[in-house]
Amino acid sequence: MARITLDLAHAYKANPQNDSDYALLPLKMEFADGGAYALLGPSGCGKTTMLNIVSGLLVPSRGSVQFDGRDVTRASPQERNIAQVFQFPVIYDTMTVAENLAFPLRNRKMPESQIRQRVGTIAEMLELSDQLDQRAAGLAADAKQKISLGRGLVRPDVAAVLFDEPLTVIDPHLKWKLRRKLKQIHHELKLTLIYVTHDQVEALTFADEVVVMTRGRAVQVGAADALFERPQHVFVGHFIGSPGMNFLAAQHQDGRLQLAGHALVASQRLNLPDGPLQLGVRPEYLAPTAPQTPGALPCTVVRVQDIGTYFLLTAEVDGQVLRARLGPEAAVPSVGETVWLRVLGEHTCFYQNEELLA
Repeated sequence: MARITLDLAHAYKANPQNDSDYALLPLKMEFADGGAYALLGPSGCGKTTMLNIVSGLLVPSRGSVQFDGRDVTRASPQERNIAQVFQFPVIYDTMTVAENLAFPLRNRKMPESQIRQRVGTIAEMLELSDQLDQRAAGLAADAKQKISLGRGLVRPDVAAVLFDEPLTVIDPHLKWKLRRKLKQIHHELKLTLIYVTHDQVEALTFADEVVVMTRGRAVQVGAADALFERPQHVFVGHFIGSPGMNFLAAQHQDGRLQLAGHALVASQRLNLPDGPLQLGVRPEYLAPTAPQTPGALPCTVVRVQDIGTYFLLTAEVDGQVLRARLGPEAAVPSVGETVWLRVLGEHTCFYQNEELLA
């Protein structure tokens, strides 16, 4: 395993001038030895570019990549001792499952007794033990991808295992099982794992630390609770959660907070800079309250959706939209009704220029 340190930027075009010219804006990041990380963000945000730079498939435009303090910026994937699992299965159809799993070990001249032991261990972890003698050609796509995962995990001396959206071809139920299995494998083998995905559920259930990316920037690195409770950037608030965080335009002046034409009174003094701000509050922390409650706004209900385990209430105030998640036992207001929603509380966040204020 390896501690991976990045201090770099990357552009696919020569002589980049603007931020939009970069696939990866300048960043400094470290992946701890034995850690499980997810690179999370929408398509085109730079997460696969970062993964390919870590693996050695791509040399950064500037800066360096270090493994345990050793500069490997121009080293090949083989020299870095990297295993990479791609979006679609990369296996040998003419080989059996066991032969596919053993192939990386035989290439490294490992003794046959150790190969059998290691293949057996990985096959058991991935529930492939009953298929070891079957040819890969006759297997379904999800079984083939499990073999790809096994080929990435089978080498005990690997510096890191990199996953590029490896569960795309897997059906939803098996996805859930495999995510849990990968988490278990990580705890048992203590490998350094970096997992690329655009699916927040995959990222938050797999990784100890999630790197949230947008437009070539890593805007926040943290555990699931930190990303949910204290998004460091407006994008993180939007991207994490279902639905994402509510954002309302506000104005703070001389200790007074103006929002949607209303002067809000907080239970304690707000230590905020004067000027335009954004107030952020999660739908989970919004609920109808008594009229004129301090920190609450009168909103008009425009939609109520029964999601099964909760009701999703959509309301408007002065043209701005708020969404609230109400429990199944809650008294649900009707469309067109006025409800007071408390937006100021211990879970409220404030943003200026899209960045979280302390």
